[in-house]
Amino acid sequence: MKSYDRNNCPVMRTANVVGDRWSILILREFFLEGPRRFQDLQDELNVSPNTLSGRLKTLEQAGVLSRRAYSTNPPRSEYVLTDAGKALGPLIQAFRDWGESFGHSD
Repeated sequence: MKSYDRNNCPVMRTANVVGDRWSILILREFFLEGPRRFQDLQDELNVSPNTLSGRLKTLEQAGVLSRRAYSTNPPRSEYVLTDAGKALGPLIQAFRDWGESFGHSD
């Protein structure tokens, strides 16, 4: 592997954005279902609202997700993958492939 400055390592920067269980599972939902609403994600993942809100903010600030309005009265939004988010598709597929091949629960 090529030598990197560990203080500005691309692996570390990626892990800071998507390196926890909830972020990976949130991304999985976008690749399975497309644009998602907060409540849809909460219902599917059974995650606390505070945790979900925090992860969505992190993913949005990192440019992985963006929010778009789907209703003005009352104001409601949904989240969509950005181009940067779509580029994470191979990573999510690699998690799936590994889980199918090696991620057995005994």
